[in-house]
This record gives sequence, C-alpha cells and structure tokens, in this order.
Amino acid sequence: MPPAEQLNNAPEFTVSELSQSLKRTVEDTYGHVRVRGEISGFRGAHSSGHCYFALKDESAKIEAVIWKGVHGRMRFKPQEGLEVIATGKLTTYPGSSKYQIVIEALEPAGIGALMALMEERKKKLAAEGLFDEARKQLLPWLPEVIGVVTSPTGAVIRDILHRLEDRFPRHVLVWPVKVQGEGSAEQVAAAIRGFNALPEGGKIPRPDVLIVARGGGSLEDLWSFNEEIVVRAAAESMIPLISAVGHETDITLIDFVADKRAPTPTAAAEMAVPVRSDLFVEVADLARRTRACWQRGHEHRRSELRAAARALPAAGDLLAIPRQRLDSAGSALPRGLKANTHAHFRRFTAASAKLTLRVLHGQISQADHRLTVCGERLGLSARSLLRRRRDRFAGLEVRLRASKLSNAQAQRNVIARQRERTHRLAERANRALVTLLQRLDARVENRGKLLSALSYRGVLARGFALVRDEAGHPLHSADAIGPGARVEIEFADGRVGATADADRAAPTAKRAPAQPKPAAQETRPAPKRVAKPVDQGSLF
Repeated sequence: MPPAEQLNNAPEFTVSELSQSLKRTVEDTYGHVRVRGEISGFRGAHSSGHCYFALKDESAKIEAVIWKGVHGRMRFKPQEGLEVIATGKLTTYPGSSKYQIVIEALEPAGIGALMALMEERKKKLAAEGLFDEARKQLLPWLPEVIGVVTSPTGAVIRDILHRLEDRFPRHVLVWPVKVQGEGSAEQVAAAIRGFNALPEGGKIPRPDVLIVARGGGSLEDLWSFNEEIVVRAAAESMIPLISAVGHETDITLIDFVADKRAPTPTAAAEMAVPVRSDLFVEVADLARRTRACWQRGHEHRRSELRAAARALPAAGDLLAIPRQRLDSAGSALPRGLKANTHAHFRRFTAASAKLTLRVLHGQISQADHRLTVCGERLGLSARSLLRRRRDRFAGLEVRLRASKLSNAQAQRNVIARQRERTHRLAERANRALVTLLQRLDARVENRGKLLSALSYRGVLARGFALVRDEAGHPLHSADAIGPGARVEIEFADGRVGATADADRAAPTAKRAPAQPKPAAQETRPAPKRVAKPVDQGSLF
C-alpha cells in the first residue's frame, strides 16, 4: 500500500498542537546549552526592553533573544560583530516556525573579543575628549588626607599603608569595594563619586588625592576598570586621581583618564607623598645655606661700615664751627634783650600820650552820632522796601486773579470745543458704520444670488441632468461612455444608476486636429452671437 494510504487512520494534529509538541521536544531534549558565535543583526534594545539578534558562524545561524530583566542584570552587554559564548535555553517560536535560544548569560569568547571591545570603547571615549591632557589635574605636593578605593582584604591596601608609613605618614580613608566580578564597576564608580561628594570641613575629611588600586590579574579580572561607568566617574572627579590597577604591563581605560598612572599600588603611594627623611635633609641643607649666607652678608656689611667710619671726620671737628656760632650768639643775647626792651618802652610811651580822656570822649561822641544816623537811615530804608514789596505783591495778586479767571475760561472753552468735536466724530463714525454694514449686506446678498445663479443645481432644476462615471467624474461627451458602462445620473431631486446601451459601437478615436494655417493667413473669426433659448431663462 502507498504510504499515504497507510496513514489514513493516523491522528490529526492542528498547527498549534504540532508547534507545541515540537517546542516541548526541543526544550526537553536540549534544555540549557552553551553556544559560541558572532553577534549579528543587533540594533540595541527593543522599545519593550528585550533584545533580538542572531548568533552565527561560518555556515549556520540561530536566532537569539534576551529578555528585559536579564539584559538589565548583565555585566557584559551584547554588541554587533562581537564573538561571545551564550548560555541559555533552546526553544522554538511557533509564530514563525523557527527555533531560538533564550540567553541567560553572556561572556566574550576569549581575550581577542575583550581587546576588540576595549579598543572600540577607547576610541569612543577618546572622541569625547575624556583622555585629553588639558583635563588632567596636578597632584598636591603634600596631601593631608589620602582616599583609597580598593578591596579592604587584599594585599594592596597593606602595601599602600606600609609605603606611606615609610615615606610620610598621612591620614588615609579607605572606601571598601569589590575589585572584580559582577557589581564591582558600580561600586568603584560610587566610591569615586562618594569621595567627591564629601563636604569641605565636614565630620569626615575630604581627601586631597584619590588612589584607585588593584593587584595584578588577567584581562577578565581587570575588566571592571574598563567599564564606561568607572571611566566617566574618574573623568568627573574634582579630586586628583591616581590609577594603580594591575602591574606595569596591565593597561586599563581608567589609566588614560586618571590624572596620574602608577605602574603598581606601591608606586601610587610613592607618587602621593614625598619622602620625609629627604625633606628633613633638604630643610637642614637649606637652613645651613641660609645661615652661611647671613653670616657672609653680615661680615660684608661690617666691612662696609668700618670703611665708611674711616672716611668720616672726627666728632670734634664737625662740632667746632657750630659751637663757635653758639658762643657768639650767647654773648650778643643780653645786649639784644636790653635794646628790644627800650624800643618797646618808647613805642608804648608814644601811644599812651595819645590816649587822653578828651580824645576818648570825642571819639565816642562821633561814633554815637554815626550810629544814630545809620539807625535812622536803616529804618527809612526798611519802611521804603516794605512799602515797595507790598505794592508789588498787590499788583501780582491782581494779575494772578485775572490770569486765573482767564485761564479757567479758556480751559472751559477748549473742553467745550473738544466735546463738540467728539460728538461730531461719534456721529460720523456711526453713520460710516451703518453705511459700511449696508454695503457689506448688499455685497453678501449679491454674491449669494450670483452663487445661486452659477450653481449647476439651478440648471438641474430647469430639467437638465448631470452624468457621472463610476469614479464620480462628470462625463462631457457620448464618446467617453463605453458599451455596457455603469453611469450615474443626477437630477434635481436625486441620483439614479444606469447602464449604457451595449449594442452601441465603441467610441472612435478622435480625429487628428487640422494643420494650422500659416501665421500670415490666420484671421480671427468674428464672434458669433448665440441665440439664447427662451425657455431656459438667464443665468444672471
């Protein structure tokens, strides 16, 4: 029997039942798998938050999906063209009859993929200017407080503290973080931003310099310091930052954005503070040089003073002439006092001879007479001035009262004229408004009549009909209607459908237009007067 006849009694499946059966078979047979391939068709997360792309190799391709919640928890995000190892559950999608892998974990496939991702991220951040030398700050020469971002249980923090104790003990604040694994990048970025958020003069002192340190390891172990969140936090730091991640040969992206890169955590401690013993030696040397310089200057000034003293004359020689002048003035002083006393006596005697009682009475009487005359003249002048001022103020009062009355009358006249003018303008405005409204009403009425006269419905009301094709376009000639064509006829009171006569011949091609006459012989025919049917009336 043919195979088809042997399956006549086989059970029937619906498409959904068959798809579900295949789905269960694939999920039960494979379950969780690890697939290595290159990401293809990745365009970022969908608007729903899910990610859809494909994993491919040289000869095959499988569809992949990452749900929104899983994508948010992933430390390593998918990128186009990156070779990865995906761990997930194999299943089918009945809607398009294809199988796919639901990815739960994603990791780069080897060092090459990580290096490619690192180079791509480095180019992106460099294009933003985060690696420019102009952005980097100078380290303080002797910081008071040093902030360290590292693991509190590793050997790195002990090396840093031991080196600081040997060189120059300083106050150290340690922000404990994870330096590898999931969530480590977020903790390191939060520590850098937390140190920068400390206020000046608060309970917890704000560091003068930061050290981000970690011991050596593989590229995967150091990958947290290549994350974009850590690099941007280091670039935003207002506190000078020293990067001490890994050994001297280990390179991470935080090294490019840090203000200073140290090959090891111990070297970072050496960069942060100077050597105290060297400072003591340098200070002692500077003190010795200062003392020697002062002694030399002192001896030089002493020699200059001795030379200047030898060039000066003796004190007795300098005071001999002033002493002689003083002796001469002292001997002449008694004679001068006596002569001055006699001169003043003679002058006082002459003055007293002039001061007799009769002279004094005469001077007093003259002064009294002058005072009396001046008093009378002052009284007359005051009365005359007061009289003139009173007359002047009276005249001004009369003029002011007259001016006030005339000004008030003039203002009343102006107000009356303006009121009359306002009434005239209001009447003219009312008349103009009424006239304008009448003109507009007449114009609207005429336009309405003209519109009614030009409307094709007026023609339909006189017994005519409008013929349209199936598309609703007006038909202007019988040649435009084919045999059996459906047409619509509109009358004044409604529309009816109709079918063209199928027996009539198809429309013939239009005759070619006649050749135009030469321009020289072309004459414009005289317009003919078309007789207007009597029964159709006038459109206007």
